[in-house]
Amino acid sequence: MSTTTQLELSPAQIRREERKVLASTLVGTSIEWYDFFIYAQAAGVVLAPLFLAPLAEANAGLAQIISFATIGISFLFRPLGAVVAGHLGDKFGRKRMLVFTLVLMGLSTSLIGLLPTYAQIGIAAPLLLVFLRILQGFSAGGEWGGAALMAVEHAPKGRRGFFGAYPQIGVPVGMILATFTLWILTSSMSPEDFLAWGWRVPFLLSIVLILVGYLIRRSVEESPVFQELQRRKKESSAPLGQLFKHHTKQVVLTAVIFIANNAAGYLLIAYFATYAVAALGMDRPTVLLATTLASFGWLVFTLWGGAISDRLGRVRTFQIGYLFLALWAIPMWFLIDTADIVWYFVALFVMTFGLGLSYGPQAALYAEMFPAKVRYSGVSIGYALGAILGGAFAPMIAEALMNTFHASWTIGVYIAVAAVVSLVGVSLVKEPKGVDLND
Repeated sequence: MSTTTQLELSPAQIRREERKVLASTLVGTSIEWYDFFIYAQAAGVVLAPLFLAPLAEANAGLAQIISFATIGISFLFRPLGAVVAGHLGDKFGRKRMLVFTLVLMGLSTSLIGLLPTYAQIGIAAPLLLVFLRILQGFSAGGEWGGAALMAVEHAPKGRRGFFGAYPQIGVPVGMILATFTLWILTSSMSPEDFLAWGWRVPFLLSIVLILVGYLIRRSVEESPVFQELQRRKKESSAPLGQLFKHHTKQVVLTAVIFIANNAAGYLLIAYFATYAVAALGMDRPTVLLATTLASFGWLVFTLWGGAISDRLGRVRTFQIGYLFLALWAIPMWFLIDTADIVWYFVALFVMTFGLGLSYGPQAALYAEMFPAKVRYSGVSIGYALGAILGGAFAPMIAEALMNTFHASWTIGVYIAVAAVVSLVGVSLVKEPKGVDLND
């Protein structure tokens, strides 16, 4: 928190505001990623037969690959959302963009739940689906940067990693909500009913969640670092231009650092359960429950990763996470291929250790890599580009590898290589822990 802000508030008021900020970033990102993950999981279950019906009947495998590809389409529009939200967030404040992106994500998600299928309106159905995915991608591109900066810029200097982990754990919380919702629905209705109308329920539930998130985010004060910028009158008239003129290297590094975590994360989100059911013949509700429980590991290790980065440093914590992920990426598939639900859970849970340590410190690391006046743009664009290179087409690539080599361990090779690339990227960063965020 800035010196000026600390002088204006009592210690009790500061602590109360800090709790509100953490609640806001956690609730907001959880809701945003619930919306995003509901789609990712639906892509592995119902979207191919409902929105790509002719292709699904002619070539089910290709239809599934294209269904997974629609996950990636939204990632292509994340940089645009990052550019717009980052530019406006650097000029007008973090809070306004957080509210805007939350509402946009919720509306687009809810409308997916109301879409007619191919059988009802033909080719317009997948086209409308893709359009709403684009809106989701645009929203997600601006969401993370704002939430990360609200948390880190409100944090005491020695606890930025811990504070920054709160918007990060919104990802596993969102996945837990999404997967648990699907587990309840698939356990309580027949496959026919789920395909006919049940799949729409989790999309429509987003309306309620968005109202809750909106009210919480509206109550939070603007970032003290941005307030300090306003007081100094140092805002740039074109922060985006300054970003690429002076900080291109940092943008590239932030993108490379995120590749492996995002790729592995989206396999956990969108691919593992589909593979276990479709390829191994495991029971869908049981698999969804095991995936939900394994995601608690992602939550715990992400929060822990952020906290220990305040002691070990951001770079060292990332290095440990990526080294572990590279070593576990191949062996875990031999456990999954046993088709035993206990080993399936163990494989995913152990992977979340590497995911958490390479995700928890991310918000603090990225915030400390950029000066204040271009920070929103820098972290948002780097994050969005890393997501395109990492998770955008990871489920599609995994499905293509399986169709080509018929060996799941080849997917592990893909993740291991990505982990090594990101490990090299983070190792090129000079440890930034403790820098002055007001500069």
